Amino acid sequence: MYVSHLTLHNFRSYASADVPLEAGVTAFIGRNGQGKTNLVEAIDYLSRLASHRVATDAPLVRAGCDQAIVRAAVVRDGRTAVLEVELNPGKANRARVNKSPLAKSRDLVGLVRTVVFSPEDLTLVKGDPSDRRKFLDDLLLLRTPRLAGVRADYDRILRQRNSLLKTAGAARRGSSSQESALSTLSAWDSHLVHAGSELLSQRLALVEALAPYVGKAYATVARGASREDALIDYRPSFELGEHDPAALAEAFHVELERRRGDELDRGISLVGPHRDELLLTLGAAPEAGGLRLPVKGYASHGESWSFALALRLASYDLLRSDGDDPILILDDVFAELDTERRAQLAELVAGAEQVLVTAAVADDVPAVLAGVRYAVAGGEVTRA
Repeated sequence: MYVSHLTLHNFRSYASADVPLEAGVTAFIGRNGQGKTNLVEAIDYLSRLASHRVATDAPLVRAGCDQAIVRAAVVRDGRTAVLEVELNPGKANRARVNKSPLAKSRDLVGLVRTVVFSPEDLTLVKGDPSDRRKFLDDLLLLRTPRLAGVRADYDRILRQRNSLLKTAGAARRGSSSQESALSTLSAWDSHLVHAGSELLSQRLALVEALAPYVGKAYATVARGASREDALIDYRPSFELGEHDPAALAEAFHVELERRRGDELDRGISLVGPHRDELLLTLGAAPEAGGLRLPVKGYASHGESWSFALALRLASYDLLRSDGDDPILILDDVFAELDTERRAQLAELVAGAEQVLVTAAVADDVPAVLAGVRYAVAGGEVTRA
């Protein structure tokens, strides 16, 4: 899979841009603030309908404009499809495939698959649990696009339930009747359990599938490490028994009932996938007499970068095992790495079907990634 042409209208700094691409390595070289990252961000947006740089769509639309368009010709198994998304901040986005409108823009998710390496990747190991949950869900949706609807439903239900918890909690503390509010809350519990247990089940399966790839990748990028040194483990917000959907739903429901008083006091949902954690640890396996420590708070800067790279490389390998090479995007990442890790990463990704690189200076791009190069300056993209 690769993108053969990218067209932008009022996206970020570009009033318009038409960039022909090809399989193999393409590097965009330009000083900071010239728009090179905007190009690869647009391709990644088509993949997930989300940016790896900002949380909302509004910053993606050029200043003074109401709408932006991202369009890409994607080649897969010798066939070309034109994917397009129309960004309308404050309103519903629209998506098309070969000019035919899709019923929902999220139906575009997963038609092109990307894995992005960027300086922000350190938040995967040093940031909040929400950063690691987002990492899991982004990967989950690329593998199983239908889950975009499940996650959207869960987020909507969670907002409604939190609002109701605040109302019911106030009623309990005041003199008004809480019977009606609690009855409605019970119905929302069922909705939360239904969507949440499916999301939880899929995350558990994803972590199980991803874990071996993480160990392998870490051993590759960290000098002297073995496959057993880097482990990932999913930590839910309640005790699990069996991992089948019915058992998960039952355990989820029991925990909601147990924490009802706490939730009413605090006016927020305390149980569910939105409270879970992806635990990252380093060290020898306990059965081998070693001590395992969480990466966050204990790992050195170099170890943290190695783990972050391992998570991205593992994502690429897992997606590739599904039978289709994702597009690799290396966004200003080489400037953040020491010489050894820079060379290792370049060697590992050089064989991908398409690699898109951004760098401030050409010398930051390792020689093994020599390929097509574009100069980006002043909103102009020129083939070097």
